[in-house]
Amino acid sequence: MKDEMRYLGDLPKIGIRPVIDGRRRGVRESLEDQTMNMAKAVAKLYSENLKHANGHPVECVIADTTIGGVAEAAACAAKFKKENVGVSLSVTPCWCYGSETMDMDPHTPKAIWGFNGTERPGAVYLAAVLAAHSQKGIPAFGIYGRDVQDAGDGVIPCDVKEKLLRFARAGLAMATMKDKSYLSMGSVAMGIGGSIVDDHFFQEYLGMRNEYIDMSEFVRRIDEEIYDKEEFDRALAWVKRNCKEGTDYNPAELQLSRERKDKNWEFVTKMVMIGRDLMIGNPKLAELGFAEEANGHNAIAGGFQGQRQWTDHFPNGDFMEATLNSSFDWNGIREAFVVATENDSLNGVAMLFGHLLTNTPSVFADVRTYWSPDAVERVTGWKPEGDAKDGFIHLINSGAASLDACGKMKDENGIPMMKPYWEISEDEAQKCLDATVWSPASSEYFRGGGYSSTFLSEGKMPVTMLRVNLIRGLGPVIQIAEGWTVELPEKVHDILNKRTDKTWPTTWFAPRLTGEGAFKDVYSVMNNWGANHGAFNYGHIGADVITLASMLRIPVCMHNVCEDKIFRPASWNAFGMDKEGADYRACQNFGPVYK
Repeated sequence: MKDEMRYLGDLPKIGIRPVIDGRRRGVRESLEDQTMNMAKAVAKLYSENLKHANGHPVECVIADTTIGGVAEAAACAAKFKKENVGVSLSVTPCWCYGSETMDMDPHTPKAIWGFNGTERPGAVYLAAVLAAHSQKGIPAFGIYGRDVQDAGDGVIPCDVKEKLLRFARAGLAMATMKDKSYLSMGSVAMGIGGSIVDDHFFQEYLGMRNEYIDMSEFVRRIDEEIYDKEEFDRALAWVKRNCKEGTDYNPAELQLSRERKDKNWEFVTKMVMIGRDLMIGNPKLAELGFAEEANGHNAIAGGFQGQRQWTDHFPNGDFMEATLNSSFDWNGIREAFVVATENDSLNGVAMLFGHLLTNTPSVFADVRTYWSPDAVERVTGWKPEGDAKDGFIHLINSGAASLDACGKMKDENGIPMMKPYWEISEDEAQKCLDATVWSPASSEYFRGGGYSSTFLSEGKMPVTMLRVNLIRGLGPVIQIAEGWTVELPEKVHDILNKRTDKTWPTTWFAPRLTGEGAFKDVYSVMNNWGANHGAFNYGHIGADVITLASMLRIPVCMHNVCEDKIFRPASWNAFGMDKEGADYRACQNFGPVYK
């Protein structure tokens, strides 16, 4: 099992600022222990519940002293800078001096927890300092417990815990993306708008740089043997043991020879290694005399164009993308990579958001077909029931989806799920491999051959589908749809699946309906989706995505998250009582964080 540091730079930490009333001769002294204990309690909460996507525990940094004025605030800021703090949380049980004690870093997501107690006015400070943040154009999240607590109560209430954790997950995702790269491997696939990579979006909204290579780099590295040959031998042996070749459905005259198919297996295995090396580098290459290639591009996400310039001649990228997007390969169980099919960078960003918020793999898919109950019954004779009763959406792409999505991993109750890599057993990884066959690629789409993963996602998994879109004159927006994977009767699945490419992995998806707007019915979800692709992750994470989007100043144009779960900066309240309209106005007003 791999527990590695893939990217340059240290992992971001959470900084905790215990803020206090600065008046000496009794007031401050009486509050020192309570204030510092609040900070320690939050640090304990975070250390017990949060991990980075690579499995490393999240570290917290507490200010050396409580912060009662400007000098101590400055000392804390200096410490945070030295310790690579990427997320800032202030805690207090009392009145403090707002603008004198606040965190002024405009690039760091920040929140304030004001203790709900009657002995000292923590809530009054919370309101005052949030107002100061708003005046200065530095949005901050306010956290205030619903129920009054006694001064000596060291318990963090459940509603406060939920907001503290939501803020931290989103803040760490934002901080982790910063200063990393998106690597475009190739250019624009088949005129897809999302693969027209917008560097301003990445730089100004995400704090990321853009890196670009031509797909000919794969050919060069294969021809010049710029890869670890020992690893290749081990990888190919693993592939032969674990990757079952499926039925070749191509017409006999278009089927490749056995010799060509075997060569293609070798080729696509090398593509996996090279794609990984391009993203994060590989010290082994330096030992082999390729010091430049060993560096990689510090890419936390990437995309492979493939179609058509590559796939008309070479084996497609499906095996590379599916393997990298999964939590296991010949090196064992490890953190999944984020690689977008067809270099759809906007879907790659959605995948990245989901991965960083859940620590689980992201699944790339076409939002292919809405199947109404009437259409299903007409075609199959079966009337949809259960989770499928209102119809469902066929999520399917060319075989680049994470194998984790087959649903062979189970929770303690035997329900299918997707897990962070450190929770995956060898047996579970093997079951995912055993549930997948690799069908020779359709020659209609992929003239150069290759192999597409073929599997079916099990039902009853809670998932969240995401999509980022760019709108001229507006900027980025994000769509969120929580729902469940659906299991259909075998005969029904077979009939519906064979109406499109039966060699590609399928997920039947039923969004949670609200009866209103874009979630009036399943048709409306499909009809309001803003692009041909979507990404989904395990779990109902829409609330976390909304919080992250507000940090990045990306408005949410469509979601089915309960209102009481929505957590945005306090200044959003000043932009009107319609929450979603206010989100647009606030994002426009404050603008991108890194501009």
